[in-house]
Amino acid sequence: MTNIVNHWIGGKTAEGASGTYGPVTNPATGEVTTKVAFASVDEVDAAVAAAKEAYLTWGQSSLAQRTSILFRFRALLDAHRDEIAELITAEHGKVHSDALGEVARGLEIVDLACGINVQLKGELSTQVATRVDVSSIRQPLGVVAGITPFNFPAMVPLWMFPIAIACGNTFVLKPSEKDPSAAVKVAELLSEAGLPDGVFNVVHGDKVAVDRLLEHPDVQAVSFVGSTPIARYIHTTASANGKRVQALGGAKNHMLVLPDADLDAAADAAVSAAYGSAGERCMAISAVVAVGAVGDTLVEKIRERAEKIKIGPGTDPSSEMGPLITKAHRDKVASYVEGAAAEGCEVVLDGTGYTVEGHEDGHWIGISLLDRVPTTAKAYQDEIFGPVLCVLRAETYEEGVALINASPFGNGTAIFTRDGGAARRFQLEIEAGMVGVNVPIPVPVGYHSFGGWKDSLFGDHHIYGNDGTHFYTRGKVVTTRWPDPADAPAGVDLGFPRNH
Repeated sequence: MTNIVNHWIGGKTAEGASGTYGPVTNPATGEVTTKVAFASVDEVDAAVAAAKEAYLTWGQSSLAQRTSILFRFRALLDAHRDEIAELITAEHGKVHSDALGEVARGLEIVDLACGINVQLKGELSTQVATRVDVSSIRQPLGVVAGITPFNFPAMVPLWMFPIAIACGNTFVLKPSEKDPSAAVKVAELLSEAGLPDGVFNVVHGDKVAVDRLLEHPDVQAVSFVGSTPIARYIHTTASANGKRVQALGGAKNHMLVLPDADLDAAADAAVSAAYGSAGERCMAISAVVAVGAVGDTLVEKIRERAEKIKIGPGTDPSSEMGPLITKAHRDKVASYVEGAAAEGCEVVLDGTGYTVEGHEDGHWIGISLLDRVPTTAKAYQDEIFGPVLCVLRAETYEEGVALINASPFGNGTAIFTRDGGAARRFQLEIEAGMVGVNVPIPVPVGYHSFGGWKDSLFGDHHIYGNDGTHFYTRGKVVTTRWPDPADAPAGVDLGFPRNH
């Protein structure tokens, strides 16, 4: 019998009532192992209502109470990290070590939320005028929502809700319907940690659930991570409904390799950043820009390393790369490689015919490497989200930077060089939100914020770090005057208030 993943509303499992379900597939076998309930408008409304009811007390709870629960949750998350990683591997397909790494990066944000006290401190200016003080405080918004992608079913929700609830908000999560089980497990752990019912809710579904969250009058803010077209839609729709929005979109992350770079280190980094998690990362390096005469040597070094990558089920400890999430996505990724030569690319490695013995129905694709890719090729212009690496050539540093800055995306980028001056110029001149210097995937640690520029981010706030705290709170300034007890009543003065 097929398992069913249901919603989590008001602190308990809520069986799907819409009658609509979606399939959840094991990408390594192609087998539908689970079905997930899709929420109706009424079910989304029930989750928001539970969150609104919980906010009445949670929003007034002490910081000590909130953080003590988060400390207990952190311990439970750490204790169950293997179990969560197994759920991720079963539904997403990534190898177990990669899934464990995802949970570890999520734990960083829980750590930050446990110490949220410092970020929520206000400011006080005394005696700005005679017996007048001014203070600034930050307060929660109310009910907030998160809409998260399939590629990091545990980490991306953990980038959002720990900070949101630490700040005093209540949360409704709409995870990807392709791999929903990790979100439900996290909800169970939060409940076990003592989080009051309704503070954290999970509703599964498709566009019906998403649109209802975007328009619901009781949802104050929406966080989103996904593709650029959907991020733009989320931002436009939620903003039109008066909501605060942070919508993180797609990417085409470039790695600039200068002639003085350590080419072995650069090749190692390119292979890891392009093909890790089967390329299904918004921070994957999908375009290498080789400057000067290093291109041929660099491509050969990348090819040598890429050919050795062991592809197989995520449950096999020897596997370094797993399958793609769905067959449809696998076919779309393959189409970029299959059409590359006709667009002027040199196909160095073609992984489109790859299968795994004994798992022939899995969503398999091998490593693909395209060289001398023109900027007009679809493989360069689009976010492929698969194990396809494009290599472009540039004659100079300036030409390489201009090429990167011409991209409509601006999520992350990296430079590989031994020249500190060139690296310094790059970090100032490049138009991207996250920059690595000899670091291929510059995802910031939890206490710095994550986010891109241009078509990689819609909204004013990056995610987690200080930006996360500011996004999930709003400022208030209080100006106070208390009369000195020695002063006699001064009577009524209808003039303009005299602050100075």
